[in-house]
Amino acid sequence: MVPIAQSKIPVSAFRTVGLTKVYKTEAGEVHALRGLDVELYKSEAVVMLGPSGSGKSTFLNIIGGLDRPTEGQVYFMGDELTRFDDSALTLYRRHHVGFVFQFYNLIPSLTARENVELVTEISQNPLDPAEALALVGMEHRLNHFPAELSGGEQQRVAVARAVAKRPDVLLCDEPTGALDSKTGISVLEAIEQVNRELETTTILITHNAGIAAMADRVISFADGRVSNVQVNAHKVAARGLVW
Repeated sequence: MVPIAQSKIPVSAFRTVGLTKVYKTEAGEVHALRGLDVELYKSEAVVMLGPSGSGKSTFLNIIGGLDRPTEGQVYFMGDELTRFDDSALTLYRRHHVGFVFQFYNLIPSLTARENVELVTEISQNPLDPAEALALVGMEHRLNHFPAELSGGEQQRVAVARAVAKRPDVLLCDEPTGALDSKTGISVLEAIEQVNRELETTTILITHNAGIAAMADRVISFADGRVSNVQVNAHKVAARGLVW
């Protein structure tokens, strides 16, 4: 069992058993994941480290319902995701998971508020778009278009859009990869705020070891396996990170 920093009894958000992913290519089989047994807990913040090709993004895509494993099981809050059909996975993604990627994917012709409204209009119990933007420090930019925002501001709007539906899980794939350190830290502060205030289980994958100190746990990947797990007894606030 992978340890967790909190002293209270943790509640499982995700559990994977023998999680394996094999891609078939012209050059042969590529083993992206090799039998992972991992448990992730409700409300914790986890940073997943590892070089390109170590399996981090594949793992994130599978627990996010974007991809299916070759073998093994994924359980979310006790339900086996790997038994869900495509329709059930769509509903799972819509109601339970928020995604933040390296590139912001905002619609250029819509304001910050309107980009967030795209999610709130199809959600069951959403935040007000202005409230979601205030949560990430963008309340003063509601009516600005993406072209009028810096890269960090666009990414914070993307975070607001992801969390506006009040997801149980926020999955972040290299959210600071296209940003300088100062701007990246402002985005990490937004993610940190969401984890703290909404108690959203937050998984952030990166190749940047400097981000690890803000997590409850750091899970390192190598060659499709978990190579190391570190518990941070004393987390560092995002504003205190250096890289």
